[in-house]
Amino acid sequence: MNHKLFIGARLRRLREQAGLNQAAMAARLGISLSYVCQLENNQRPVSATVLLKLVEAFDCEVSDFSEEQDRRLLGELRDVFRDRLLAGEGVGQAQLVRMVEQVPELASAFVGLVQRHQRLQDEYAQLADRLHGDQLPTLLAPLPHEEVRDFFNRRDNYIDTLDALAEERAGRGGLVPGERAAALRRILHDEHGIEVEGLGNTAADGMLRRFDARRSRLAVATHLSDAQQAFQIATQLALIAHRDVIEAEIAAAGFSDAQTSALARQGLAHYFAGALLLPYGDFRAAARSSRYDIEALQRRFHVGFETVCHRLSTLQRSGARGVPFYLVRVDQAGNISKRQSATAFHFARHGGACPLWHVHDAFTQPGRILTQVAEMPDGTRFFGIARSIGRGGGGWRVPRKSFAIGLGCELSHARELVYADGLDLDAQREVVPIGPGCRVCPRADCVQRAFPPAGKLLETGVDVEFLTSYRFEDEGRKHSGNRAAAARG
Repeated sequence: MNHKLFIGARLRRLREQAGLNQAAMAARLGISLSYVCQLENNQRPVSATVLLKLVEAFDCEVSDFSEEQDRRLLGELRDVFRDRLLAGEGVGQAQLVRMVEQVPELASAFVGLVQRHQRLQDEYAQLADRLHGDQLPTLLAPLPHEEVRDFFNRRDNYIDTLDALAEERAGRGGLVPGERAAALRRILHDEHGIEVEGLGNTAADGMLRRFDARRSRLAVATHLSDAQQAFQIATQLALIAHRDVIEAEIAAAGFSDAQTSALARQGLAHYFAGALLLPYGDFRAAARSSRYDIEALQRRFHVGFETVCHRLSTLQRSGARGVPFYLVRVDQAGNISKRQSATAFHFARHGGACPLWHVHDAFTQPGRILTQVAEMPDGTRFFGIARSIGRGGGGWRVPRKSFAIGLGCELSHARELVYADGLDLDAQREVVPIGPGCRVCPRADCVQRAFPPAGKLLETGVDVEFLTSYRFEDEGRKHSGNRAAAARG
C-alpha cells in the first residue's frame, strides 16, 4: 500500500456482525490480541497481509475497507452541518471526523434522515407552488435570500420611500449620465466628510467597494465604468444618508433574523442606487418614448443591460406606472438567482426553470435578443425577451460570471414594446407551452419533462412506451380506455 490505512470502525463493525470478541478475531486472523485492539482504536494502520486475511476470512472485498467511503460520508456530513437551519452551529471538522471514524452507522443514519427531511421539504414546497404559486408563504423557514426576494415581490419590486428620495437627490445633485461618479464623490465629501479613493487593481479578487468608517474613507474599484462606480458610491450613500429609511423598511418587514435583515439592507441600498442613476420620472418617460428599447435606454443613461431591465421591472409608482414586467436572471445550469415580478408570471421556488423557456437559448446566441410568446398552464400568455450578459473578466484568468436575463409582460402589453414589431402575436404556431418547472408543472404531454411531478401517481406499465419520459396515472387510464375501445371496435 502506498499510504497508511486505518480501519478501526470498519474492523469493529465486521467483528461485531460476526459475533466475535477481540480474542476470537485475533485467533481467526492469526495475529495478536494487542494488534486487534490497536487496529480497532486506529493506533496502527492495517498491513497488506492482514487486509488480505480479512478479505479471505470474512468473504468481503478490499473496497469494503477503502477510505473513500469515509471520505464520502464525511463530505455528506459537512454539507449537512453547513445548513444552519438543519444542524445549528458549533460542530467542527474534528468532531465530524470522530463521528465518521467511531460511529459510522450513526453518521450514515443521520445523513439519511436529513436527506429524507429535505426530500419531504422539497415535496411540500413543490405541491404548494403548484397549488398556490407565490400567493402562499411557506410554513417552513425560508432561506434568507428567499425571504428578501419575497419581500420585494410583495411590494411589486417598488419601494416608494427610497425611490422618491433617490429622484429628489438626483435632481438636486445634477447627476449627468457619464459623469455621475465625480458628482457623487463631491456629495459624500461635502455632506458627510467622506473621501472616495481608488481601490486599486482588484479585478482578481472581485472586490468592488470597501468602506472604512473609522477613517471616513470609501474605496471603489478603479476598473469599473463611471456608472458602476457611481452605483457603488450611491449604495454607500444610501447606507449613510438614508439609513433611517432603510431601517424602517426592515423593521416593518419583520425579517426572521439578523442575516436576512443584512441581506435586505444591502438590497434596499442597491435599490436606492439604481433609482438614483435612473430617476423614476425621466427614466419612465424615456422608456415609453423609446417603446422600451433596452439598448437605446442603455445609450441614453450610460448603464448596462441588466440595470435597465431591473429598473423597467420597478416602474410601479401609483398614478405613473409603466408596463408591468417580470424579470429573471438565470445561470447556465438553470438556477434562478434573481426573480421578481409585477405580473402573474411565476416560476417554482424549487428546482430548475422550464427547459422550453427561451431564456436558456440565450446562452447559445451570446449578445442577441431573443423573443418568445409563451403560454402558462392556466392559459395566460406572456411576451418575453432574453439575452445573455457577462460580468467581471478584464484579465487572464480573472473570474467572469455569465447569466441570461429574461424580461417579459403579459401579451396584452406586448404591442407597447418595440420587440413585438412585425410579429404575429396571435398565431398559435408561435406560442410555446411552458410551465413553472417540471416538479410542479401539470402538463402531461411535455417531451422535455425532466422529473416526475410532485403529488402525481405515475403510469408504471411497461408494455406501452411514449416519447414523454413520465406519464400520469390518469393519462395512462385514458390511453388504456382508448385502446380497449379500439379493440372492442
